[in-house]
Amino acid sequence: MATALILKPEFWHDGSVWIAEPAPSDEGRALAEFARHELQMQDACFFQTSGTEGSRKWVGLTKEALQISARAVIAHFNIATRDHWLLALPIHHVGGFGVLARSFVCGSRVTEQVGKWNAAEFVQKCEEVGATLASLVPTQIFDLVAAKLTAPKSMRVVLVGGGALNRELETAALQLGWPIHRTYGMTETASGVAAQPTPGADMKVLPIWQVSTDAEGVLSVRGEALATGYATCTEGAWHWEAIPADTGLRTRDRVEVLEVEDRRFIRFLGRESGTVKILGELVALEPIQDQIEALKLTLGLHGSDAAVCDVADPRKESRLVLAVSGMDASDAARLQKGLNETLRPLEHLQEMRLVNTIPRSELGKVRLADLRALL
Repeated sequence: MATALILKPEFWHDGSVWIAEPAPSDEGRALAEFARHELQMQDACFFQTSGTEGSRKWVGLTKEALQISARAVIAHFNIATRDHWLLALPIHHVGGFGVLARSFVCGSRVTEQVGKWNAAEFVQKCEEVGATLASLVPTQIFDLVAAKLTAPKSMRVVLVGGGALNRELETAALQLGWPIHRTYGMTETASGVAAQPTPGADMKVLPIWQVSTDAEGVLSVRGEALATGYATCTEGAWHWEAIPADTGLRTRDRVEVLEVEDRRFIRFLGRESGTVKILGELVALEPIQDQIEALKLTLGLHGSDAAVCDVADPRKESRLVLAVSGMDASDAARLQKGLNETLRPLEHLQEMRLVNTIPRSELGKVRLADLRALL
């Protein structure tokens, strides 16, 4: 694993502690010092969380955990040395690094798509190198579908993670021949927890994980690939929050766990943190965002962006706002009208605001805290 890390500038190390960031920073150096001297860590890798809310955290993963996760994904998709990855995700996020880890473990080849993401250039590069595997996020799938780009004949598996993929977009991608497999995972699990065995199926839990849900349907995970904890810096002082191996990690995601013979599958229902209260009733933002993405596709609003966000309301407690970017008034009105025709009255987007850009993470997730600040 060390060889793969040394070859990439997005990783630098201080002794046996590895820091994943786009370029070395004072914060990264301080974290390495803290982990090496205060926590006495060996062979540890730190990734920033790619979540949409809350303060920034660094997730500590052992190199062994990263390799355990890689082997599980390799087995699930029968990845072999003959396969060829096209890497189109930043490797300072665990989703992009997972591609390198799997290649390192099984000896498959990797070609990196350099420069800013471009759907047409991605397809062209796939065809040039004969790529058989890729890992993408939903916004990249949207771009491929919006441009009506068909999948190269060589491509056999495209992992889609980093956010929920709505059914309309999934169907459209499959119709264009993209062999997409929805996955579920997070930085704390060194990448995947579950993945579709075949396109359109429920996501099968990888055998390295034990999963359970509480009364609210919130998922907890345990397993050998789980992170050891979180490092955070407050007013110049570093703190460590361990993730207990015996009880595991309680996520913020609501899922349904399905038992089929001796196998377990999960259906993603939404994020616990993405639920707001309006007039005393809970409203989930994730399904509304899914409808926005689907309707944008239907209306042909390919070069624009839009997101739902909650803002404080003195009477209702919260109200929902449609934030739009790169869209003229008539298109924004069409989008708002189409959404309100399908949403419950409680969920109606009665206000629309124009912003320069919708704040999103590098993996395409809407950063709700930043968007609230803009609104």
